[in-house]
Parts: sequence; C-alpha cells; structure tokens
Amino acid sequence: MSGDDETQEQTIADDLVVTKYKMGAEIANQALKAVVEAAKTGVSVLSLCEKGDAFIVAETGKIFKREKEMKKGIAFPTCVSVNNCVFILKDGDLVKIDLGVHVDGFISNVAHSFIVGVTKDNPLTGRKADVIKAAHLCAEAALRLVKPGNQNTQVTEAWNKIAKSFKCSPIEGMLSHQLKQHVIDGEKTIIQNPSDQQKKDHEKAEFEVHEVYVYGLKMKTSRTFFSEVERRFDAMPFTLRAFEDEAKARLGVVECAKHELLQPFSVLHEKEGEHHCVFRSERAL
Repeated sequence: MSGDDETQEQTIADDLVVTKYKMGAEIANQALKAVVEAAKTGVSVLSLCEKGDAFIVAETGKIFKREKEMKKGIAFPTCVSVNNCVFILKDGDLVKIDLGVHVDGFISNVAHSFIVGVTKDNPLTGRKADVIKAAHLCAEAALRLVKPGNQNTQVTEAWNKIAKSFKCSPIEGMLSHQLKQHVIDGEKTIIQNPSDQQKKDHEKAEFEVHEVYVYGLKMKTSRTFFSEVERRFDAMPFTLRAFEDEAKARLGVVECAKHELLQPFSVLHEKEGEHHCVFRSERAL
C-alpha cells in the first residue's frame, strides 16, 4: 500500500473533528446534568447508571443520521460511585459520576462529584468539603497548564501542591490520558502521586505496523460475545449490563480478558473512612 492510500490520522486541525468533539461534549454534559439531578436520597446507583447510558444512546442517535456507517454512542459507560463503595443514596453521601460520549470515535469524557442533600441553606463543611474543593482546583489548574510548550510534570507538581494545601493526597497512580480517535487511553499521560512501580521503566515489546496476530477463542459463548463487542462498541469501554443476556456475557468476557483480547477496568475502593472525589474535563490544544 502506498503512502497516499493510507488513512491519515484525523486531528482537531480539521473543523469537522472539532464539531464532533463539541457535539459529544454537549451530550456528555447534558447526560451528566441529568444524572446529577436524578441523584436524590433513596435512588439506586444502578438506576442512575442506566439513566445516563440511555440518555447518551438516545441523544447520539439524533445526530449524523445520514451517516449510516458512522459509529457513535457510549464511550465510557455511566459509572456512579458512592463514598468508598456502592449504596442506595442518602443525604450526606459523596457521589462521583463518570461517563463518556463518542461521535465517530472522537471521545468526550466528563466526571463530577457532589454531596447528596447539600444546598445553600445546608452548606458542606469538614473533610468532604476539603477534598471536593481540592479536586475542583486541581481540575481548574489542569485546564490552565495543559497547553503547547508545557510539560506533564508541571501539572503533576501543581496537583500535589494544591492537594497538600488542603491536607489531602492525590489518588496514587491515577492517570490522565491523551485522546485520539477510537483511543481512550493514549500514549501521553499525566500521572498523579505515582507509586514506586510506576516510577520504574519497564522493557516492553512493541507491536509494529503490518504485524498480524491471531487467537482462536475456544468457547462458542466467548466467540459470540467478542463478535458482539466488536460490532457494537469497537474500541470503546462498555458494561455487561448493555447485553441482553448478561449471564452469557459474563461467561464470554472471562476468556476474552484471560487472553488479553479485552482489558478490564478494575473497581477501586478507598479505605473506609476516607473521602475522594473526581472532576474531569477535556482540553483541545
């Protein structure tokens, strides 16, 4: 194949790409708002996740209708975390919401944290207030520091200083990734509070262009499951609740993950009694 025939990487230098990012971001923000507004005392976490996902699917279905081959929808399934694990919501709970939208593979991710039941007349105080304020200021700092000419270490240093001023600690090893079309975890990253393991350099084999790899899944359930994943989600993260037969999906995902055809997103838990929150936005350079 000649160089002229190869597909060029699409970037935000293209106005249409910018438009797709903006459309995805608008839907992501609307979905986030809908989930936040629905997060009341007595509401289940699962119902909030389903609400966010349904909103994204419905709204992305309204755009680029003439582009029959264009994939769009959920880039990151709605994830709602409460305190240090999962609950039915009640007043005083620290809630984190994370979700993503993609339009033609261009991803818009957002995240937000808040306390159930907090109002102007009932303001938040104490350590929960400290951690939310620290995280919010870290997000604001990143928006200002992520720009051409700056380095990722500058953002890491700013986060550490802000967190320290509130007597908080950044989550160990958390990464912020560069995004590309169909790639949610790009090569360039910003790390916060790196562990000793992450500070070390690892020798890794690199896959090269034009190489071919094959693995034959043994279970029919696994093959069917993986085919559906490729057809519906492409390279985007997904949740098993999106499958009609979740029991079979759970069987199929095990073999796919075992042979590294899929990469699981691990569920993280904070120590009991500790508080953490997250804010996420995107920056186009």
